[in-house]
Order: sequence, then structure tokens, then C-alpha cells
Amino acid sequence: MAPGGKYWYSIKKKRFVGINASDINYSAGRYDPSVKPPFDAGFEGIGEVVALGLSASANHTVGEVVAYMGDGAFAEYTVVPAKKTVPVPSAKPEFLTLMLSGATAYISLKKLGALSEGEKVFVTAAAGGTGQFAVQFAKRAKCHVIGTCSSDEKAGFLKSIGCDRPINYKTEDIREVLRKEYPKGLDVVYESIGGEMFDLAVNRMATKGRLIVIGFISGYQTATGVKPVRTGTLPAKLLQKSASILGFFLPHYLSEYKAAMKHMLEMCEKGELVCEVDLGEMTPEGKFFGLESVFRAVDYLYLGKNIGKIVVEIPHPVSSKL
Repeated sequence: MAPGGKYWYSIKKKRFVGINASDINYSAGRYDPSVKPPFDAGFEGIGEVVALGLSASANHTVGEVVAYMGDGAFAEYTVVPAKKTVPVPSAKPEFLTLMLSGATAYISLKKLGALSEGEKVFVTAAAGGTGQFAVQFAKRAKCHVIGTCSSDEKAGFLKSIGCDRPINYKTEDIREVLRKEYPKGLDVVYESIGGEMFDLAVNRMATKGRLIVIGFISGYQTATGVKPVRTGTLPAKLLQKSASILGFFLPHYLSEYKAAMKHMLEMCEKGELVCEVDLGEMTPEGKFFGLESVFRAVDYLYLGKNIGKIVVEIPHPVSSKL
């Protein structure tokens, strides 16, 4: 019950939940150290509304399909504040990819990237959940896009969504490719790896280059959560190039969120945006199905096997009385 006695929640039956690299940081207590186990995990889900509070019924209906972003998504049913839900056309996992991954790429490149036609945009983990959107939005801005990946299959996927120069780091040296093919440097870097990749990107930035940090997955499973970077000469490097490093954390940009979702949903419906989903069908154990497979899906993400956004399907419990 909300303050003042008004019910403002909707109860949502899950169909799909999204897997994110930051699930590790959250469960390790790095986002909010005051939260102690046991606590609910997971950041995003999509499903049908099965019950409504009084004020929520003014804007939602039972049976309506909504997506939502918030803590506690790894559940069969979730009580969600109505203001955190986004109506979507159907319970397709493709729409779920937009909630965190798509919105992160859309807003960060718009607000911090300041993309201009012809600029060189470098996307790390480009075939992943958020990288796939960074590639597409940079191409829509008429930029030249370079993307890193770990297999020829992923390189093929990147080409299919418009990446001009996929780099399979298992067979090519990223540093040498950038040095030889892009001697003037990188105008924008969309960086989610951290550690050595961050150092490499800093050294290859162009004059007035912008490096956007959206994560540092290489360190998430370490004791400290951060891999060391060589920052000793960083001030000089930035000064010499009038370059900048900008951090992006989606919760700080929620004022931009609804407009971003509206535009992305329109693009998705028109077939103008590829929303690649990986449900784990190609894993030895098969599709990610049920909450018990969440841990397997997280492991799969950290093995770097996925193409697109990893999503887990949640079956409807037969014994449910809702």
C-alpha cells in the first residue's frame, strides 16, 4: 500500500527475465552494501498483469503485457510499482532486450557520445546484449563502426547488423588492427570490458575523442570487482588530445528513459532494429527455462558464448492460484 492508503502496484506474471553482467555485482553487494542476504535479484522482466492496485487500474488492465526494470526480477510473480512498467505490444523476449541493454546504448550514445556522421566508433563486446544496439545506433548516425567479438560466427552477426569492421580478437590482434587501419584514432569508444581493453582504448583515442564507460566486466568476478588500469599518465593523454572519459549508469538518466523506450519500440515494430535474443538453445543443457536455469545463464554470459541478449523463459506455475 502506498502512502495515503492508495494501491499503486500491479502484480505481474513473468514470461521472460533478462540476464545482465551486473547481476554478479548486485549479488556480491557492490551496488548496495547495506543489502544483506537473502534478497531478491534480477533487474528486468516481461509478462502479463494479473492483478492491480486501485490507482494502477486507471492506466493498466489485467492481461496487459508490460515490461519493467527494477530489483527482484528473478521471480515467477512480481509486485511492481505501476510507474516502473512499460506497456509492450506482446510478451516477446525481443522487447525485453530494450529495457536495460537497448536503453543503455541509446541514451549513452545520444547524451554522451554526441555522434557525428563519418566518425569512427569502437564498440567492445559488440555482439553482446548491449553491444548489438550500440553498433546499430552508431550506424544510424552514419558513423563507421568497429566492433570486437570472440568468434567468426559473432563477426558474421556483426556484419549483418551493419558493423563495418568486426575484429575477432581470438584470431586478430586488436591493437595492431587499430594502429594500422585507424591511424588517426577512435572518435567514440563504447566500453564495457575494462582492464587491458580500457587501456588500449585510451591509447587509441582521436583528438577530441570520447570514451564512454558502461561497465568493466573483466573485473566483476574478482575479489575487488575492478581490474587495475594504467592511469598514471591518463591526465596527460587526455590533455594532449582534448579527449574525455565519461561514465554512464542508466539509473542516473531515467528522465530520458520513456522517450528512449518509445522510440526503440517504434523502431522494433517497423523492423528497423535488430533485437537479437539468446535463449541458450545451443548450450549442452538446452534452453534457459525456469528460474533454476538463471545461474546457468549467468555462467554462459561470463563464458562469452552468447550472441545478443541472454534471456530466460519463466514457465507459468500450474499450481498458482493467481
